[in-house]
Amino acid sequence: MPKEQLRYDRMVETALRGVVRDALTDVAERGLPGNHHFYLTFRTGYPGIDIPEYLTSQYPNEMTIVLQFQYYGLEVHDDHFEVTLSFNNVHERLVIPFAAITTFADPSVNFALQFQPATSADSADVAAIPARPVAIERNGERKDEPKAADAVPAEEPKRGEVVTLDAFRKK
Repeated sequence: MPKEQLRYDRMVETALRGVVRDALTDVAERGLPGNHHFYLTFRTGYPGIDIPEYLTSQYPNEMTIVLQFQYYGLEVHDDHFEVTLSFNNVHERLVIPFAAITTFADPSVNFALQFQPATSADSADVAAIPARPVAIERNGERKDEPKAADAVPAEEPKRGEVVTLDAFRKK
């Protein structure tokens, strides 16, 4: 069985997309405070995107929307958000998965996040990872781990290499 590495890059991307979700949830519940406003850039061809056809043809790769004064019906879900915006005085409903977002910015506080383009498989992998409940018995052993006597011997874990810094110190 091949050993897979922990994908910290994916974990960080997921956590940062959670920041976007939390910010949008806050705005959906309370509105935009002060001078806050959001620029959201997303990939228009990403699976789950639901925007009018004329916007897809006008913006075949990426599109940036602004949530500031004229946005309506902002709804935030676990994996996507929905908002109604006005395009040439026509209200259009947009459905945007968080995994489709490439940039999130709030210029009022000089805050921005840029994401690596997620593939639909990446976002499905992250979304499909269930929380692992851990039950602890009174003696402190975890119930979900095999006891040492039951464990199958594994490869020796790789150890870090100790490096002396004396060569880099000023004398």
